[in-house]
Amino acid sequence: MNQHMILAAMPDMVMQAFNAEHIVVYVMAAFLISVFVLLFYNRLYILLEQDTKSQIQRLNERLALVLKTGNRRLWLYDVASRHYITLTDIGEYDQEYNPVTFSELYDRDDFELMRKDIFDICEGRRTTSSAELKSNAKDKDDIRYYEVKLSVVSHDQQGKAARLLGIQQDVTEERMRQRNVNQLLIRYHTVFNTSLVDMLYYDSNGVLTDINEKACQSFNIPNRAMVLQEQQFLLKNNPFLNNLEVATLENTRTSSIIDFKDYQDEIYRTKELGLAGKMYYESTINPIRNEEGELEGFYMAGRNITEMVESYHRQKESINMLRKVNDDIQNYITNINYALRVSDVRLVNYHPKSYTFEVSGNISETQLKFSQLRCIRLATPRFRRVVSSVLNRMDHLTSRPIVETIETEIRDKKGRQIWLMFNMVPMKDADGHVVRYFGLCRNMTDMVETERRLAVETKKAQETELLKQSFLTNMSYEIRTPLNTVVGFAELFESEHDEADETVFVEEIKRNSNTLLALVNDILFLSRIDANMIEYNKADVDFAMIFESHCQMGWSSVSPEVKTIIENPYNHLVVHVDQEYLGKIIEKLCSQSVSHTEKGFIRAKYEYRHGELTFSIEDSGRGIDEQTLPRVFDRFVRNKNEELCGTGLDLPIVKELITQMGGTIEIQSEIDKGTTVWVTIPCKAKTIEKKREIII
Repeated sequence: MNQHMILAAMPDMVMQAFNAEHIVVYVMAAFLISVFVLLFYNRLYILLEQDTKSQIQRLNERLALVLKTGNRRLWLYDVASRHYITLTDIGEYDQEYNPVTFSELYDRDDFELMRKDIFDICEGRRTTSSAELKSNAKDKDDIRYYEVKLSVVSHDQQGKAARLLGIQQDVTEERMRQRNVNQLLIRYHTVFNTSLVDMLYYDSNGVLTDINEKACQSFNIPNRAMVLQEQQFLLKNNPFLNNLEVATLENTRTSSIIDFKDYQDEIYRTKELGLAGKMYYESTINPIRNEEGELEGFYMAGRNITEMVESYHRQKESINMLRKVNDDIQNYITNINYALRVSDVRLVNYHPKSYTFEVSGNISETQLKFSQLRCIRLATPRFRRVVSSVLNRMDHLTSRPIVETIETEIRDKKGRQIWLMFNMVPMKDADGHVVRYFGLCRNMTDMVETERRLAVETKKAQETELLKQSFLTNMSYEIRTPLNTVVGFAELFESEHDEADETVFVEEIKRNSNTLLALVNDILFLSRIDANMIEYNKADVDFAMIFESHCQMGWSSVSPEVKTIIENPYNHLVVHVDQEYLGKIIEKLCSQSVSHTEKGFIRAKYEYRHGELTFSIEDSGRGIDEQTLPRVFDRFVRNKNEELCGTGLDLPIVKELITQMGGTIEIQSEIDKGTTVWVTIPCKAKTIEKKREIII
């Protein structure tokens, strides 16, 4: 059974093997065909690429031939960098120029017009443009003329022009031909205009046979037909040709001066001619011959130049007058230049189109030229914004005059910064448009320095007056009370009294006298502060060594029932401060704490952190009420019980000193719980040495 099954399956297995072999053959064949196709297309691509390069090369050669034949040149303008890039004949990059270098190749005015067209294309006001430029050459024979066509070749992502193409064609020969044609036309035009000169024709016998109207006007002939009919005017009798041999006459040019008053030939003195006076005349006489050389007649062309000669004489007189006027103008200019030099005044011009500022010391020439950036940099930093604003107004062609005084970085011989006053007015063209600004620049340094000195002296006078007023105001406010007390107890000695009371009188007089002395001292010191007459002399001070002594001086009158505590956490703390006035602040604050504390404690401590010296005075005294606390730094402030804090000037003095030192003061107080004052003074520390333990 199994053998029959195997035999039956044999054909299927053979077919599967046969099919597998065919599949492999097919796959190999497909692979070989694919390889052949790839090779074929690769070779075809290479051939196409070579053919494309060949076509591009032929096109480049044609382009080069076209450019060379047409005297053309290509260049690009890059909008982003504003640089000009020249191209070779086949369109490759040749050289890159910045705007200044590229502009030097052409005439300045022509280049400015082309640059305006470029800006118009970049801003979308036009798509193409055409400009004519002249090369910049010293020798006239080397000047070339170009015609430039401008168009956009690429755009940026916003659709604006990114690059412009300039096709520059040399049209020098065409311009020269055109100029020659124009000159030739002028010659022909001149020849044509000779028909307006005197024309006379004599026959072979020398008899006048024809004359034009212009000649009749020159010789005052009223009747042309009558003169020709009489045939009395002979060539040999012509006053302008009477010295010539008619028989041998050739082409001849003559110039004559005839005074008909003295002329002997009666023909030219008849009433028909009416000639009188002197005549200046130039003429050309040409004999006319036929082909055989026989004389047929004479042709004369001439003109009366009397008016021209007289005009020349008048012109010569005018030239002499003009020369005299010119001499007067030169003398006037010399006087103006002398006045400018003596008065230290300069002429200035600003041209908005070129953004240039010109300065000159005379009318004849420009001495200095500045760009806008240079003008701004010449001003001191605080005036640069003013200069920029003035230039901006002139760039926008304001019609208002410009008047500004500027401090400059330039220094004079004395080392002072020069102040310049500019007074400029707009100059307009025939259409009323502003084209430039003209004016004067004057050195105001001496005047400014004089004003400064005057301001300093005025300030000193004001400070003196302020000191006097402050002293009088403060003194008159509170000085009367202790003074009246002293006077009152002194008068009691003169009245009937008990000798036992004299001790009380003396003590009251002494106490109020001390109060009065302290008050006067505080008034004087506060008056100096108000007048800004306090000078701070900073030095390196070991604050750890002086803090305790200043506190003890302020606590000199402390009650025995009050415990004083000083917290000194440093062995050495050297800071850069004014020891005198900083000590005065500490002493007055300690004295204030003593006056408010009858029992309990007073604690003083300090700390240095982040460039600031901070100290505090804390007491357990009676404190300050809420109504008085906001006004505690005002002068002569009284509490709700109408009591002064010390002399009434201690805390105001402390506040002013701390403020002028650049520091701050804060105070916190509560009735019957005490007061704490914090003072912060900015300073630099040179040495910081803390204690390991803080001993209280």
